[in-house]
Amino acid sequence: MMFRLLSFLLVLTLACAPVLAADKPNVIIIYADDIGYGDVSCYGATSVATPNIDRLAEEGLRFRDGHCASATCTPSRYAMLTGEYAWRQTGTGIAKGDQAMIIEPGRTTLATVFKNAGYKTGVVGKWHLGLGDGTMDWNGKIGPGPQSIGFDYCFLMPATGDRVPCVYVENDKVLNLDSADPITVSFGKPLDIPTGKANPEMLKMHPSHGHDQTIVNGVSRIGFMTGGKSALWRDEDMADEFVNKALAFIDGHKAEPFFLYFSTHDIHVPRMPHERFVGKTGMGPRGDTIVEFDWCVGEIMKALDEQGLTENTLVILSSDNGPVIDDGYHDDSVEKLGDHKAAGPLRGGKYSLFEGGTRVPFIVHWKGRVQPGVSDALMCQVDFPATMAALIGEGFNVPTAPDSENHLNALLGESDEGRGILIEHGKRVALRHGDWKLIPRGAGPAINANTNTELGNDSNHQLYNLANDLGETTNVANQHPDKVTELMEVLKAEIARADAAPGLLSGEAKAKNKGKK
Repeated sequence: MMFRLLSFLLVLTLACAPVLAADKPNVIIIYADDIGYGDVSCYGATSVATPNIDRLAEEGLRFRDGHCASATCTPSRYAMLTGEYAWRQTGTGIAKGDQAMIIEPGRTTLATVFKNAGYKTGVVGKWHLGLGDGTMDWNGKIGPGPQSIGFDYCFLMPATGDRVPCVYVENDKVLNLDSADPITVSFGKPLDIPTGKANPEMLKMHPSHGHDQTIVNGVSRIGFMTGGKSALWRDEDMADEFVNKALAFIDGHKAEPFFLYFSTHDIHVPRMPHERFVGKTGMGPRGDTIVEFDWCVGEIMKALDEQGLTENTLVILSSDNGPVIDDGYHDDSVEKLGDHKAAGPLRGGKYSLFEGGTRVPFIVHWKGRVQPGVSDALMCQVDFPATMAALIGEGFNVPTAPDSENHLNALLGESDEGRGILIEHGKRVALRHGDWKLIPRGAGPAINANTNTELGNDSNHQLYNLANDLGETTNVANQHPDKVTELMEVLKAEIARADAAPGLLSGEAKAKNKGKK
């Protein structure tokens, strides 16, 4: 009798274990940099093969209408982590290399959602959201940084590969820095160093515009930097460095729930793939770095398979904005592009208000939970905080994330209903409402809560019906004036809502939030 009881309890325990584990699945966001809708083979690319990304799509859910929150990197990352459109806040444009921390410590972020639920949280790769308080000393303790907004561990490129400082930051210190060779960084006053502009003979990759200041690893960058020679990165090793740190994080936390934001840099300029990837495509460095990024994806998935974590790990792959071919360097990407269409059937790319600016690869993989297929639900990365909170059973009523909506059912393929409306962001804003796309005539820079933006008159607006004109080739604003008026009112109401959104935390809210950490 006792044996039967013990056997029953053992079977019951084993049966319940997967359910309990699924309550707190691991979550990995694999974030590409500058990869367009048509840059990977599961979205139609034929000039480059991406088998590891294709595996995610074949075994998971591929979204055909998934978006980042902006057509450039810093505001996309800001929105994804905070749940707030970047255009609601000033100072969220493309960050300089010495930019102060953009996300205010103390506010709710995607990382704090997981951390408050008992997850170990890590970010590896490109950061580009600023570090420090505006008086950065790269030779001492660096803060505030990711650890002040919910990440337990970070291994970062501070900004981008084309900006100084060209060093890695691990947690709160520059990695491998020699105190006898201190770092000085300037984005204003020139420093006494050779520059790409004055010494083109020193370069192995020449700028097409800008990018002609400090020379590191034979490439001139934006900004001036001296010192830190022992800490300088070698661009060709960057993918390996990031992958190794990501794998170490996974291995170190395999026995507990973890969240990893794996932010790659491969496709962003300067495009310098590791030697083993050079020549893997006929498209030059840009094509070769797409192959390198695919390898990164494969290494992450191989680690999950080997650790037995695949069935309890939700993997989301997407990009920070649409594609760009020439983004500051002569690297043969234009000359060797051939028939490849980086944005696929879409118009525009990085920086653009057309669909190619924010509609990007968006794939969800969770073996045994997310069924293979394709979804046309309208999705956006700004919804990650609210959606992930729903996934792990955390409530989400956060005034500092006014734009984040819970679309867990759509993310898991259990519903075809995604967002009702989406504000797309480039230098201005556009509105998606179902199949309709409105690009208003706007004045001035990106809209934010402190800008009184005049949207202009109807005669200058652009209206597209994406159901039969995905490439946004025919402006039908004149044929549908009532629809223009309707969508203008929707857009104006959404912009006006910024005045009511508190955005950054009040002092009282900061103190309350701090007490939860």
